[in-house]
Amino acid sequence: MTVTDEQASWFASTFTALTDNVERAVLGKRHVVELAFTAMVSEGHLLLEDVPGTGKTSLARALAQTVKGSSSRIQFTPDLLPGDVTGITVFDQRQGTFEFHAGPIFANVVLADEINRASPKTQSALLEVMEEGSVTVDGVTREAGSPFMVVATQNPVEQAGTYSLPEAQLDRFMMRTSLGYPDHGATLQILDAGRPVKVTVPQIAELQTIGAMTGLSREVHTSPLILDYIARIVDATRSATQVRLGVSVRGAISLSRTARTWALAHGRTYVTPDDVKTLAEPVLAHRLILDPEAEFDGVTATAVIGQILLDTPPPSQQDLK
Repeated sequence: MTVTDEQASWFASTFTALTDNVERAVLGKRHVVELAFTAMVSEGHLLLEDVPGTGKTSLARALAQTVKGSSSRIQFTPDLLPGDVTGITVFDQRQGTFEFHAGPIFANVVLADEINRASPKTQSALLEVMEEGSVTVDGVTREAGSPFMVVATQNPVEQAGTYSLPEAQLDRFMMRTSLGYPDHGATLQILDAGRPVKVTVPQIAELQTIGAMTGLSREVHTSPLILDYIARIVDATRSATQVRLGVSVRGAISLSRTARTWALAHGRTYVTPDDVKTLAEPVLAHRLILDPEAEFDGVTATAVIGQILLDTPPPSQQDLK
């Protein structure tokens, strides 16, 4: 099925309405909000990594509130157990049977606050559900929400009482982004309005709407030359001298899927090289493991992706026609 101009127009207007709604809670960060909804529509998970007080939790909460589905919040702490996330099976003495008590992971949007404060054992409880959308407890597999999205936050500055996320879990996040501090104008708006810490936004999107947007995004035309461009970028991350572990196949698929969604969000029925360039850093950078010597020299994953984009020629517009 080919996406029509009318469908692209509906998608773009709906995407804009969703973004406007979340911006009520997070001022001056429209690009980050657009990235968040791109991950949601692309059936991916989002990692928000930033210093304290920049609105990470507010953004994650507003995303959950915007969608008329179930949402939950898990405050990750060092003593959190896997059963606290997935749920446990309890023996009912009256009935003489075992009953499953579902954990907070069974929701459409799950806010995993300060995810790096939980132990690796607890973080591993998310691996199955983030990849397959289901949870297996005591040999029984149960479906999570549909759609299902994990929005996780972490503070990269404070290291006391935290654990680094396993590479397998980082790779399951479709995007990683950061909010940063608001600019001067947004700060003045916040101060002038006397905004409370917790801002509630209205629910404006049905789950069926998100599902319809996801279905349309899958049908966006992607030229073989665009797919070749993505493959060449991914290959370059694996051969870069500063990189010990490059981007996985899952990362390449994520870049392709998000580029389709990004194109539709901007009213186009086809993917352009600029879509790929815009999304390459938030989709790919967190999947790189740098060489220790490169890290010591101050090299960052973001810088590596930026250099690869400069060195990898995109297809010309004439070739795409």
